[in-house]
Amino acid sequence: MNGLDEMEWMALRARLEGARAALLSQLADDLDRSADVRVPLPHEAEASPADNASQRTLNALVHEAAEHTARQLHIVRHALAKFDERSYGLCERCGESIGYSRLDARPEARLCIACQTLLEQRRR
Repeated sequence: MNGLDEMEWMALRARLEGARAALLSQLADDLDRSADVRVPLPHEAEASPADNASQRTLNALVHEAAEHTARQLHIVRHALAKFDERSYGLCERCGESIGYSRLDARPEARLCIACQTLLEQRRR
């Protein structure tokens, strides 16, 4: 199993479900903001090159925020799917229990501390 008792299991699932709801709301806001910045403002004259550059930068930032939110939502959904498979709390690399303290800090964690440390060392 994953080393979690029923209370820990339920608390972590509730936190992830709350995170999913918050991320869905944030993504909706990001998409609304994205639509808002694409609507041209009424001007008497054509926008200046500086205004156009500012608009492109704003569009890129809003798009980047929406992409980040979507990535976070994917991570949370992955963790929630593991509850249904009864594999939540198990390291995806070595299969060992992740440990409640790590999951409490990062409920979406996919790797135990040892495997995460090894991964980070290899990235350097």
